[in-house]
Amino acid sequence: MYLLVMRHGEAGWHTRDQERELTEAGRLGTGSVARMIAASPWRPEVIWASPLVRARQTAAIISETCNRPVLEKPFITPDDDPGQCLEALLDCNIERLMLVSHMPFVGALSTLLVDGHRRGIPFMTSQAVLLDMPIVGPGCADLKDQFLPDSE
Repeated sequence: MYLLVMRHGEAGWHTRDQERELTEAGRLGTGSVARMIAASPWRPEVIWASPLVRARQTAAIISETCNRPVLEKPFITPDDDPGQCLEALLDCNIERLMLVSHMPFVGALSTLLVDGHRRGIPFMTSQAVLLDMPIVGPGCADLKDQFLPDSE
């Protein structure tokens, strides 16, 4: 399995965290990463997105650019346990999957899959990493590539 793990684009502030929307810079950064992913051999078959607005908006941009469906997954929000996502990945038979979520979740999931721990690495907004997992499990992935937004 190839797993693209992406943090949502830059979001504005709102009194309710669940309702934060992408800023113009967030849409532009996500669009640049979406174009890079669409032109790569790692174009996802399916996109999993957090149900929070900013992640759904990010996934929609990726979906439109890559012409791929988005499925909302309630277990990939900012403070969810990456172990639950790992269980879903074990049951998944998709060869090229993309996941759009939040910090600290994306950092914790990535280090769980690559290093076998959950301490987490930082992700900038709109950043995506490609993990190559011949076997899905803790410590079984290799970081193969990363996609960073254009700094325009």
